[in-house]
Amino acid sequence: MLKYFLGNSPKWFKMTMIGFLIFNVFSLFAFGETVTSWLFIGEFIFTLAMALKCYPLQSGGLLAIEAMALGLAHPMYKVDHGKVVENAAGEAIKGGVLLEVEHNLEVILLLVFMVAGIYFMKPLLMYIFSKVFTKIKSKLALSLLFVFLAAVLSAFLDALTVTAVLISVSVGFYGVYHKIASGSSDHDKDGILDRKELNKDTLEQFRSFLRSLIMHGVVGTALGGVCTLVGEPQNLLIGERMGWDFVEFFLKMAPITMPVLVGGMLTTTVLELTGWFGFGAKLPKVAAEIIEAYTVEQDAQRTDKEKFGLIVQGVSAVLLIIGLALHIAPVGFIGLGLIIVQTAFMGIIDEHQLGHAFEEALPFTGLLVVFFVIVAMIHQQHLFSPIINWALQQDPASQPGLFYIANGFLSAISDNVFVATVYIGEVQSAFHNKVIGPEQYEKLAIAINTGTNLPSVATPNGQAAFLFLLTSSLAPLINLSYGKMVKMALPYTIVLGGLGYIMVKIVLS
Repeated sequence: MLKYFLGNSPKWFKMTMIGFLIFNVFSLFAFGETVTSWLFIGEFIFTLAMALKCYPLQSGGLLAIEAMALGLAHPMYKVDHGKVVENAAGEAIKGGVLLEVEHNLEVILLLVFMVAGIYFMKPLLMYIFSKVFTKIKSKLALSLLFVFLAAVLSAFLDALTVTAVLISVSVGFYGVYHKIASGSSDHDKDGILDRKELNKDTLEQFRSFLRSLIMHGVVGTALGGVCTLVGEPQNLLIGERMGWDFVEFFLKMAPITMPVLVGGMLTTTVLELTGWFGFGAKLPKVAAEIIEAYTVEQDAQRTDKEKFGLIVQGVSAVLLIIGLALHIAPVGFIGLGLIIVQTAFMGIIDEHQLGHAFEEALPFTGLLVVFFVIVAMIHQQHLFSPIINWALQQDPASQPGLFYIANGFLSAISDNVFVATVYIGEVQSAFHNKVIGPEQYEKLAIAINTGTNLPSVATPNGQAAFLFLLTSSLAPLINLSYGKMVKMALPYTIVLGGLGYIMVKIVLS
């Protein structure tokens, strides 16, 4: 059993997981539900950190099943002090994992359909970005462009959609490199086979180049996502509770988010110029020349069918941007429409051809549902309540800063949407019970939004876009592990989190 359990993952990891599963039962009876729940959180974070050794769906999923089996999270119903809560009619009230999934249904639909829709747009993305990669010679300019475009797109579209585009482009470029390195061609016509020019050192530099760009890009999604009503799911939740429209939400957040955006761009500049924290790697010159020659050759060989496909994808991209910007339907529905339009007009009608488009997102969708089990456990066990109650008892002038710090810390170890949901709910209750006034209510709402968005870049736990990147097919190709991601995000965490806190203290205190 040990041979096949968790496949090819290290033996010590298998034994550790078995140890977790056994010790958790002992812990429940010896230390109680609260301590055991915190143990589960630590163990789940550990499975995420080991994502390159074993996909977390299996290891984390076993922990999630055990958490439900031990009664720490109910699959379907709301539980209080170990008993299912009933309404006046004696019916069990919906809650637990099922309610978490329902609250995040739009995110699940987004992953299933939007990522698949982006899959069919890959030729267009490769066409555009191959021109960008080869025409912009400065790595600093390219990095700033990635951060800025990701921020702008995330402000109007969705961070997960933008991340899916970045992953698709990076996987495509790695595929081009691999195809050239393993072939027998001479695209740059220098008389030397391309695979002989692309050695091991060149590959490592190329991986480092892609790794730094993708990390700049996903940080950009956080910088832009915090700014607007539609940038992140929790923004919409907070905006609805406060009654803010798109423009009002932007103006409320701008005194904090705009300086942070500038700080993020300056951080990108410093990291690229100094090469600190794993940044600064440039596209190897020999690789750049070969890839540029390869793209010119591909353009010349493009068939009429492929050219028509690019037109269809271009029109679909315009429709996608209009649909997302105007929010005419849930993002997942727009993604499904994107699949239908592209495949219908490009003649892709074979079921097996469609299946490949869903391979990237479905494992992560399963992992996200597993994650909701941990979130439901946090909710059921009221793990965050003591922190919230303590913060509300402090001096009103210091509350925004304390809420920002508390939300930032909890979002780094949990899901930022869940943290925002819990905090805005508690603050709204305090407002309705006249514990705080309308002005303080508004200040705390702004602190909650910025606190759950900015410091949560510290780990892949808080931001769904970061977790999506960590568990994507790109991560092993460019050697992007949990630890490396945390290390590369650290300077951004310090600057974004620290600058955000300073602005919260200045603007809201």
